[in-house]
Amino acid sequence: MNMDFVAGAIGEALSISSLIGIGGGVLLGYIIGVIPGLNRSVAIAIAIPLTFYMSPFIAISFLIGLSKGTAAGSAVSAILLNAPGEASSAATCLDGYPLARQGRPRTALKVGLFASVLGDILATTILIFVAIPFARVALMFGPYEMAAILAFALVFIAGLSSGSLFKGLAAGGLGIFLGTIGLDAQTGLPRMTFGYTELMDGMPLIAVAIGTLALSEMFVQSERLRYERDSMSVKLDNSDKDKLGWKEFLTTVPSIFRGTAVGTVVGALPGLGPSVGSFMSYGMAKKASKTPERFGKGAPEGIAASESADNAVIPAALIPLFGLGIPGNVSAALLVGAFAIHGITVGPLLLRDEPELLYSIFAGMIVASLIMLVLGWFGLRIFAQITRVPPHIVIPIVIFFCLSGIMLQGYGPFGLIVLVAFALVGFVMKRYDYSFVTFLVAFIITPMLELNLRQSIILSRGDPMVLMNRPIAVFFIVCTIIALVMLAWRTMKKGKPVAGADPAA
Repeated sequence: MNMDFVAGAIGEALSISSLIGIGGGVLLGYIIGVIPGLNRSVAIAIAIPLTFYMSPFIAISFLIGLSKGTAAGSAVSAILLNAPGEASSAATCLDGYPLARQGRPRTALKVGLFASVLGDILATTILIFVAIPFARVALMFGPYEMAAILAFALVFIAGLSSGSLFKGLAAGGLGIFLGTIGLDAQTGLPRMTFGYTELMDGMPLIAVAIGTLALSEMFVQSERLRYERDSMSVKLDNSDKDKLGWKEFLTTVPSIFRGTAVGTVVGALPGLGPSVGSFMSYGMAKKASKTPERFGKGAPEGIAASESADNAVIPAALIPLFGLGIPGNVSAALLVGAFAIHGITVGPLLLRDEPELLYSIFAGMIVASLIMLVLGWFGLRIFAQITRVPPHIVIPIVIFFCLSGIMLQGYGPFGLIVLVAFALVGFVMKRYDYSFVTFLVAFIITPMLELNLRQSIILSRGDPMVLMNRPIAVFFIVCTIIALVMLAWRTMKKGKPVAGADPAA
């Protein structure tokens, strides 16, 4: 590492124009992230034209800061309103909203903020030091390995959902079924589209996630409003109870480190995305906890696990981009276009041809993380005031944001129909205790799992002995089988509950 380049990069990242550009990106991302339905990909796509007249460094740093701010901001609405700004913050709702309902919204927001910033900084550090070596390892992952990893993720996360095994299978089966809608990955023929061109790309993920989580919750809250108007508001008191103590924060540190590791690995593997990382991290935190029954009821460790993984995916997705020229997710793919606008080709030769720019981007990413911490910390006081608004005012506002967010995504009336339909599905699942987490995970993973599985079958020509030369794939297949056996054994042993659920549930 050339220290002259490092010193120059730090100086450029700390210049007034750079701080304004990076800070503006983080602030804009934070605002967009708070609005349910708008995600980081949409924000970057809209903001790319704004970078035409910026320098290459400020343009790329602005877009990366925008992506980071969006990821952190989406946790705010997930915690305070149970309406995630984007699908990857869905796992944050599971413990963030219950903790806020217990009169500790500031605590929940602080845990989410610190986990986001730490996960982001740690993953950025890993990016700086291992981008090229790790990219070479990621290159070893083909369809066999990707299919095995996704299958393991599906079984692992589904096995951690509480409640009846049959309800879990029903929820997961529905997610898998809906995940197969769209064009066939092999033949290109439409499947279950019923003539609607809007379904060619499958069910819109944002509409499904927002409908199942946010809009359905508004239906539940509307029903409760008739009977519990005085007790259902999120309380905002200036009491010692709503303060994040040092001892309580230390309990979240293992979840933050674990979530960062999961998010880094998931981000470095092209195609998985932040939703897979956040749910996997949440599941691993619950599995490692001595009191897993607290999860889903306001456990700070759950917030820390999902937010650290979600934010770690952003810099980690740049590992294959800078090392191989392969974008790790949609946001990274959009950055390729931003680089191209400024006449820069990303890939292994970037370090040789543009070392000053690359080190400046690394320094800018660290600066963006620190700015995100400052904006988030002082913004807590403002965001927390949302909880003072009465439920009968909050509910229609959130519904409006859900509907407008889908319209801004470009889905049109069809997107609104899908949104309302899955809001009803989510309402029924919550009412009768079906695992909507299992449903969402299955829905998110199924398209990627199917694509990689079919590619594996084609490449192997149906010969399973090919796996003997793919030790990584074999390892995850064995882990998946062990997870299935353990889940079946635990279910038979306990009867009704699954994965440590309350027997009385």
